[in-house]
Amino acid sequence: MNKGLVIKSTGSCYLVYFEDTTTAECHIKGNFRIRGIRSTNPVAVGDYVMVETLPDGTNWITDIEERKNYIIRRSTNLSKESHILAANLDQVALIVTLHHPETSTTFIDRFLATCEAYQVPAILIFNKIDLLTTDEETELAELRALYESINYTTYAISATNLEDSIKSIFAGKVTLLAGNSGVGKSTFLNAIFGCEKTRTGHISDAHDKGMHTTTFSEMYQLDNGWIIDTPGIKGFGAVQMEKEEISHYFREIFRIGRECRYGNCLHTGEPGCAVHDAVVDGRIAISRYESYLSLLGDCDEAKYR
Repeated sequence: MNKGLVIKSTGSCYLVYFEDTTTAECHIKGNFRIRGIRSTNPVAVGDYVMVETLPDGTNWITDIEERKNYIIRRSTNLSKESHILAANLDQVALIVTLHHPETSTTFIDRFLATCEAYQVPAILIFNKIDLLTTDEETELAELRALYESINYTTYAISATNLEDSIKSIFAGKVTLLAGNSGVGKSTFLNAIFGCEKTRTGHISDAHDKGMHTTTFSEMYQLDNGWIIDTPGIKGFGAVQMEKEEISHYFREIFRIGRECRYGNCLHTGEPGCAVHDAVVDGRIAISRYESYLSLLGDCDEAKYR
């Protein structure tokens, strides 16, 4: 029995990396499930697993170490509860673009809320700044100021002309790289490594949307750390969240919400709501409050994005 790290998942099999730097393709039995988590993928990239090699040479995952954390999203397969993007993370780097394609603030906020819920630090990397007009550069500065005001670290980059200093944020850490299709994750990853690690795609002229080039999650080793590339994500919904908890995952809403008249205030028009007052006077951004309400609506209406 050997312990290894799952570095690639294709759905049907898993590539496991062992301490002696060898790798092996491994399988799981059809009834293999993680206790307490209903998901389409019982084993995720980033999991530490125990592997048994049978006499016929096949490798089988027999157990999974307890995860320190994971990032989860609503599965596109409606018969399942969720899909685990990756496990045992030190941070998430969310790649976003102001335009070409546009990453909505709703998507950013939903993703950040998920990171808060599962206790994974998140940073925002704004890509394709070389394509911005003067007005768009001002818009970007305002957006960065918004997220930095609630203590998120942001970077502004062009993945086609990447500065070496950006690589230091990944050293010695396990980082999940995420974002909508077309934001330049693959180009960014190739620039970080200085070689082609994954295919890049083109933006659809008709819809200004990205085309999927990554079809499965995979880990790449860099400076004693790992970067996990994931397929492009269209949206994030409330997964395993109670509506009373949603405000906890919006830092400024949680902080100001402690001043509300009622301890169980949902900040949707209740009397004495400090959050409502903070939105009116500009201490909470309208975009953030609207994202909070949309995520709250997921719990009420069972609509998943």
